[in-house]
Amino acid sequence: MLPHLLFDFGGVLIDIDYDRTPAAFRRLSRAGSTVEYSQATQAGLFDLLETGQVTPAEFRDGLRAAYDLEATDAEIDQAWHALLLDVPAERLALVAELRRQGHQTALLSNTNALHIAEINRRLAAQYGLKHGIADCLDRVFYSQEVGLRKPGEAFFQHALREMNWRAEDVLFIEDSPQHVATARRLGLRVLHLAPPLTLTTALPEAIRAFPREYAPPVA
Repeated sequence: MLPHLLFDFGGVLIDIDYDRTPAAFRRLSRAGSTVEYSQATQAGLFDLLETGQVTPAEFRDGLRAAYDLEATDAEIDQAWHALLLDVPAERLALVAELRRQGHQTALLSNTNALHIAEINRRLAAQYGLKHGIADCLDRVFYSQEVGLRKPGEAFFQHALREMNWRAEDVLFIEDSPQHVATARRLGLRVLHLAPPLTLTTALPEAIRAFPREYAPPVA
């Protein structure tokens, strides 16, 4: 059978530079504070935003208080969005082709209302997508809507139940090691999209290797 494809968003479909947002916030901080936010870990305020437990307004006020920011809402949003880069057209084309071939597809993303709105605005302007990345996949699961986030097992299990997928039939495409570890523990096959791998070259190879995990050749 064709594997079902479960995509991460940041670092897989959209390019991300995690260093840009802490640097942007540091420039807004009167004390030069470093915001605790990276690919591997983040302060609790970011977890609350990504699980829908605080509003964008509460998030901004929390940042102002925690990091001594003197900034407008627009300036905070601009710093928060600084990590978001491009969604290359060839990645969207690959996903579209895989769907045409019969693969079921879904997105499992730790994200938040501010980033979703910004990415969807860009995708509408660049590609004419009325509902953002949701137009390119069968389902999207956003942490801030579900109230769960990776690397917790419950977020993965929610997606599997909603899609009526068995773990062993799924190829999970992800760039963060801690999320890869959870997926493997649950029995999903994984394409760990670590540099220098790229989605457009590694994913077709991983599908051909399925149900084995794709092991890139050693240089």
